[in-house]
Amino acid sequence: MPTPLPSLDAVDRALLDALQKNGRATVGELADQVSLSPSPCWRRVRQLEDAGLISGYHAHLDRHRVGYGVLGFVQIGLHNHTAEITAAFEREVLALPQVLSCHNLSGRYDYQLEVVAQDLERFSEFVRSVVRNLPGVREISTSFSLKEVKRTTALPLD
Repeated sequence: MPTPLPSLDAVDRALLDALQKNGRATVGELADQVSLSPSPCWRRVRQLEDAGLISGYHAHLDRHRVGYGVLGFVQIGLHNHTAEITAAFEREVLALPQVLSCHNLSGRYDYQLEVVAQDLERFSEFVRSVVRNLPGVREISTSFSLKEVKRTTALPLD
């Protein structure tokens, strides 16, 4: 269970910002950036991790270089919204590695999936054979990214 932090001061925010920009930064590099010595810097980072503000460290891959030429969005309407159907739908979506994100929406559609595929044919096959067969699916609409203008996982900390 994460330990709650009473509040974030300027040093905490600077550490979080630095780690969002470079999760591989050493404690020494972080300490220099936030004007602390390494030991207190390390303790601060550990407190931020223990409090659940830092949930992990990740490598960001270039999807094109690893063979995923298509990025698509699949909007899904469910035929009913019982707890059993939505839980089954979400459980199955969590197991699909092609799905980068899944959002439960307000508005016309119930869910939106962000999906990668090697090419349009494989994307189409994924939607027809996998997405269409997810629990409760009534309606599907797809769209494709023509150009990725911005992608970040960094949260604004101001």
